[in-house]
Amino acid sequence: MLSRRRISAALIGLILLVIAGWLVKDVLAVGEPRHGTGSLPGADSGLEVAPLSSPPPQAERTWTLIERGGPFPHPDTDGTTFGNRESSLPQMPAGHYKQYTVDLPGTDGRGPRGLVTGQHEEVYYTGDHYVSFVVVDTQR
Repeated sequence: MLSRRRISAALIGLILLVIAGWLVKDVLAVGEPRHGTGSLPGADSGLEVAPLSSPPPQAERTWTLIERGGPFPHPDTDGTTFGNRESSLPQMPAGHYKQYTVDLPGTDGRGPRGLVTGQHEEVYYTGDHYVSFVVVDTQR
């Protein structure tokens, strides 16, 4: 009987240890870029995944405006179709992506930074005028 209790206690301890390790791994990963996970829209693109806090702070302001539906600082271009002519994002039907300006402090123009959203709730950030992107995890 005593050995059965020891085995049961050891199994329960092992299960708790595995669960604790899994939780600690997720906590330590917060704020670090990661590569695709199936649950984040756009993560299966193969692009680096970064938390919303990773791009410049103006990206968070732009995201807030997107969630609210505007008004946008560049109404002639913000919310318009992004054609993905550079093929930097996964190929999708025309009209799938929308582009939004991430303002660069001290400039009047649009600059090279922006967010691109997709119809599948994916969000991408570019800091170099659509040459490269990261998938933005808006929950982190």
